[in-house]
Formats: sequence, structure tokens, C-alpha cells
Amino acid sequence: MAGLGAILTAIVTPFDADLRVDEDAFVELLHHLADHGSDGFVVAGTTGEAATLTDEEQLRIIELALQERPAGKTIVGGTGSNDTRHACHLTEKATELGVDAVLSVTPYYNKPNRRGLKRHFEEVARATAKPVILYNIPGRTALDMPNDLLTELAQIDNVRYVKQANADNLAKVDGLGIYAGNDDMLADVLDMGEPGGICVASHIVGEEMRRMVDEPDNRRGIDAGLQDVYRTLFITASPAPVKAALNMLGHRAGGLRLPLVECDEEEAVAVRTMLERHGLLETART
Repeated sequence: MAGLGAILTAIVTPFDADLRVDEDAFVELLHHLADHGSDGFVVAGTTGEAATLTDEEQLRIIELALQERPAGKTIVGGTGSNDTRHACHLTEKATELGVDAVLSVTPYYNKPNRRGLKRHFEEVARATAKPVILYNIPGRTALDMPNDLLTELAQIDNVRYVKQANADNLAKVDGLGIYAGNDDMLADVLDMGEPGGICVASHIVGEEMRRMVDEPDNRRGIDAGLQDVYRTLFITASPAPVKAALNMLGHRAGGLRLPLVECDEEEAVAVRTMLERHGLLETART
């Protein structure tokens, strides 16, 4: 497998009934996903609820993923923060643990200017010898990194990729490989000849998403058939819908930590209906 892989699942962090990290459930899910289309994993990212994990929990779940790494799979540590010192600390620690790369989000809330963004990522990149994946997601950070800025950031040593979650910015960037930051962008990114996607829907339709990589002639048809999956998994704040789907499929994903809440009845019905429409509940029962 070249590079970090094409289908990287932004894996959820399972919680037990007391909302403690459920390590056994995490390991079971890691191996299930490895057997169903995932080339690697982003651990302790947005979908992994890193915002409500302590540093100790965040680094422990990364360590656990590395200890239990399925053969041939890559592990990317989510180490971003809007505090540069904190981002560098997490990046250093994840690098010491042995991650294959780190994912570092645009600093949120404090909204630095371009000079501040460049200085931030220079410091993050200095904290590791591993590839840094920039994460551009203005819908969550209130700050967009346009492609001309990404081209500048690509000149920083170790900055190798961008997880692009702004479809309006989707274009080749000199010096950076592009990962789709939204599942519905995966086909476009693959058609551009870029590495792949950091995905959520691959928790439940990973084999189909893997086919999009392996069967380019069928890519658009597969993608069209998965649009309702993509939409349903984001009918409310992620990862509530994907955790609901996993729980329905018999995995122990558990609940969510506040301020995120579990799907309400209407949202849960929508998730169940989507799973039934794709025959996934029937498959889970057999």
C-alpha cells in the first residue's frame, strides 16, 4: 500500500455506560473496520470526539491503536488544537508513540490571520518527523485556508497532505496530497488522482467505498448509491448518527459526551431506515 492509504476511517471512540473510553470495544471495531475496506485510521479526530477526551485519554487511544494495529494498516493521530503549544505537545507525544502521520486542524475560535496560521503549522511540523496532514474544515473552525495559502504551507518541511472539507476549494495544490474531508467528495478526489478520503461512512459501507478506489469504472455508480448514507450520517452533529448506526449493527459504540447528545427518535428512525434500505441490518443479523 502506497503512502497512508486511500480509505482512512476517522474511527469513533466507543464509550461504556459511564462514558469512559471502552478500550475493548475500540479494539474490536478497529479490527472489524480493517477487515471491511479501511486502509488505515485517524484516531482521536473529530469523529473520535477528541474535543471531550483528556490528553491522557487521547494519547492512550492512539497508543492502543498502535499496539493493536491490524497488519498493513496505517495509524494517523489526531493532534490538533487552537493552542499551538498544546498542538505541539500532542504531536510530539503521538510521534513518540509511533504514529504514521498526524492530523492537525486549523486553529478554531481564535481565528489567526495568515501569518499566524503559517507560524502555527511551522511549529507543529517542527514537533514531528512524520507527515503532517492539514485539516481545512471552515464549517467547524470558522476559518478557511484557501488554496494559495495551502500552497505556501506545503513549503513547510513535513507538511504533506490536506484533509479538505471545503468543497468550494477542491482543486490540486502544488506540494500537497488531498484527502476528501467529506464523504461525498471522495469520488471527486479520486478522479483527480489524489490519495483518497478520511471517511465516516466507511464505518458501515467500507467495502463499497474501497470499491470506489479499486473499480474506477464503477466509481460514479457506487458513489450515487451511497449518497443517502452520507446524508444520513450527518443529519445531526457527528458522530451521533454513525454511533447510532454502529450500535444498531451490534457494535459497542456507546453514547456521546456532552455537549453532544445521542440521536433523538426521529433521527434514529432515519438511521435505521437507511441501514434497512442498504440491507445492512439483515447482514448484521446473519
